Amino acid sequence: MNKKSLFIKAMGNSPVIKVLDFLIENRTFDYSKSDIARETGISRITLDSFWENFIKLGIVKKTRTIGRATLYTLNKESESVKKMIELDLALSVAYSNMQEEKQEQITIA
Repeated sequence: MNKKSLFIKAMGNSPVIKVLDFLIENRTFDYSKSDIARETGISRITLDSFWENFIKLGIVKKTRTIGRATLYTLNKESESVKKMIELDLALSVAYSNMQEEKQEQITIA
Protein backbone atom coordinates (compact mmCIF):
# COMPACT_ATOMS: atom_id res chain seq x y z
CA MET A 1 0.00 0.00 0.00
CA ASN A 2 1.97 2.92 -1.26
CA LYS A 3 -0.78 5.51 -1.29
CA LYS A 4 -3.25 5.88 1.58
CA SER A 5 -6.85 5.24 0.64
CA LEU A 6 -9.69 7.54 1.61
CA PHE A 7 -10.84 4.87 4.09
CA ILE A 8 -7.46 4.94 5.86
CA LYS A 9 -7.28 8.74 5.75
CA ALA A 10 -10.71 8.98 7.37
CA MET A 11 -10.51 6.08 9.82
CA GLY A 12 -6.84 6.06 10.81
CA ASN A 13 -3.71 4.14 9.96
CA SER A 14 -4.00 1.30 12.47
CA PRO A 15 -3.32 -2.31 11.46
CA VAL A 16 -7.02 -3.19 11.83
CA ILE A 17 -8.05 -0.36 9.50
CA LYS A 18 -5.32 -1.28 7.00
CA VAL A 19 -6.63 -4.86 6.86
CA LEU A 20 -10.27 -3.77 6.58
CA ASP A 21 -9.34 -1.38 3.79
CA PHE A 22 -7.43 -4.09 1.93
CA LEU A 23 -10.29 -6.57 2.27
CA ILE A 24 -12.90 -4.01 1.17
CA GLU A 25 -10.86 -2.95 -1.85
CA ASN A 26 -10.17 -6.57 -2.82
CA ARG A 27 -13.47 -8.11 -1.79
CA THR A 28 -13.87 -10.24 -4.92
CA PHE A 29 -10.76 -12.29 -4.11
CA ASP A 30 -9.58 -14.56 -1.33
CA TYR A 31 -6.22 -14.38 0.39
CA SER A 32 -4.08 -16.22 2.90
CA LYS A 33 -3.20 -14.44 6.13
CA SER A 34 0.39 -14.18 4.90
CA ASP A 35 -0.79 -12.44 1.72
CA ILE A 36 -2.94 -10.03 3.73
CA ALA A 37 -0.09 -9.21 6.12
CA ARG A 38 2.34 -8.64 3.25
CA GLU A 39 -0.08 -6.51 1.21
CA THR A 40 -1.00 -4.32 4.18
CA GLY A 41 2.55 -3.95 5.48
CA ILE A 42 1.85 -5.43 8.90
CA SER A 43 3.41 -8.45 10.57
CA ARG A 44 1.71 -11.82 10.80
CA ILE A 45 1.92 -11.57 14.59
CA THR A 46 -0.02 -8.28 14.50
CA LEU A 47 -2.59 -9.75 12.09
CA ASP A 48 -3.00 -12.82 14.28
CA SER A 49 -3.66 -10.59 17.30
CA PHE A 50 -7.07 -9.58 15.92
CA TRP A 51 -7.81 -12.15 13.19
CA GLU A 52 -9.88 -14.47 15.42
CA ASN A 53 -12.09 -11.50 16.33
CA PHE A 54 -12.65 -10.85 12.62
CA ILE A 55 -13.80 -14.47 12.24
CA LYS A 56 -16.00 -14.40 15.36
CA LEU A 57 -17.61 -11.11 14.30
CA GLY A 58 -18.26 -12.49 10.82
CA ILE A 59 -16.09 -9.91 9.08
CA VAL A 60 -14.12 -12.58 7.24
CA LYS A 61 -14.86 -16.17 6.32
CA LYS A 62 -12.80 -19.11 5.17
CA THR A 63 -13.14 -19.87 1.48
CA ARG A 64 -10.77 -22.76 0.76
CA THR A 65 -7.49 -24.44 1.58
CA ILE A 66 -4.58 -24.72 -0.83
CA GLY A 67 -1.85 -26.95 0.55
CA ARG A 68 -1.24 -25.69 4.06
CA ALA A 69 -2.65 -22.21 3.39
CA THR A 70 -6.21 -21.32 4.37
CA LEU A 71 -7.72 -18.57 2.27
CA TYR A 72 -10.18 -15.98 3.53
CA THR A 73 -12.41 -13.34 2.02
CA LEU A 74 -14.51 -10.46 3.27
CA ASN A 75 -17.91 -11.75 4.41
CA LYS A 76 -20.10 -9.65 2.13
CA GLU A 77 -23.28 -11.11 3.67
CA SER A 78 -22.48 -9.56 7.07
CA GLU A 79 -24.53 -6.46 7.90
CA SER A 80 -21.54 -4.76 9.52
CA VAL A 81 -19.40 -5.46 6.44
CA LYS A 82 -22.15 -4.07 4.20
CA LYS A 83 -22.06 -0.87 6.29
CA MET A 84 -18.26 -0.64 5.98
CA ILE A 85 -18.54 -1.00 2.20
CA GLU A 86 -21.21 1.73 2.20
CA LEU A 87 -18.91 3.96 4.25
CA ASP A 88 -16.06 3.38 1.81
CA LEU A 89 -18.33 4.32 -1.09
CA ALA A 90 -19.68 7.38 0.76
CA LEU A 91 -16.13 8.59 1.41
CA SER A 92 -15.33 8.21 -2.30
CA VAL A 93 -18.45 10.16 -3.29
CA ALA A 94 -17.67 12.92 -0.78
CA TYR A 95 -14.10 13.19 -2.05
CA SER A 96 -15.30 13.28 -5.65
CA ASN A 97 -17.76 16.06 -4.80
CA MET A 98 -15.00 18.03 -3.09
CA GLN A 99 -12.79 17.69 -6.16
CA GLU A 100 -15.62 18.88 -8.43
CA GLU A 101 -16.21 21.92 -6.20
CA LYS A 102 -12.51 22.78 -6.29
CA GLN A 103 -12.49 22.45 -10.07
CA GLU A 104 -15.55 24.72 -10.35
CA GLN A 105 -13.86 27.34 -8.14
CA ILE A 106 -10.77 27.26 -10.33
CA THR A 107 -12.89 27.61 -13.48
CA ILE A 108 -14.82 30.57 -12.01
CA ALA A 109 -11.66 32.39 -10.94
